[in-house]
This record gives sequence, C-alpha cells and structure tokens, in this order.
Amino acid sequence: WDNADFSRGVGTTFYQEFPTLNTAKPPFVRDVEAKVRRYLRSSYSAAWTLKITWEKAPAYAARTDTQRTITYQAVLTTDGFRSYVLMLYQEGGMRWDYTRLAATNVLIGYT
Repeated sequence: WDNADFSRGVGTTFYQEFPTLNTAKPPFVRDVEAKVRRYLRSSYSAAWTLKITWEKAPAYAARTDTQRTITYQAVLTTDGFRSYVLMLYQEGGMRWDYTRLAATNVLIGYT
C-alpha cells in the first residue's frame, strides 16, 4: 500500500465493526467466512470482523493528481484464536499512476 493523501478534500476513510460472537451474522461476515474457508481450506467462524474502506483515495501527493483515485478495503477478522486480513481492491486494480509515486518498486498486495 502506498500513501493516500486526503489533504485536498478528495476521498474519505470509514470503518464498520461486526462483533458477531453471540449475534446473528450479517451477509458481509458470512461472505468473509466463506472467503477464509475457500482460500485456506479450513473451517472458520468469525467472532469479530472490521471492514476499513478508503473511498476515492488519491495518491500522495494529491497536489499532482486528484483525478486518479482508488477505492480499496482491508478486512480484519478473528475467531478469537486465528486472525486474518483480506485486502480488496476495486475492479481494475490499482489505478494510481505509479510513475508519479515516490517509491519505484510498486506492488499490489504485500511481501
């Protein structure tokens, strides 16, 4: 992930918490559980999930380009013993102009 720059008033960040230990699970949490089960081929039942969304985020420094924005999410989830993070990008992937970024070794995801 690179630095998003919200200093020009473009884009926003918000979050939504899903404590589901003793409550009915909303469709979003059931979808997260299904993804964890599918990718890791193991049983998983979320006790808590947090969805963080960066919406229409311009790359740092926003003074150079506020038109190319990206919406992406990080979803943190745990069953109380194991914890996972899902990194979700809008269709089409990263839309920032990587030639204008300070870092030259750009990569989507993590290493």
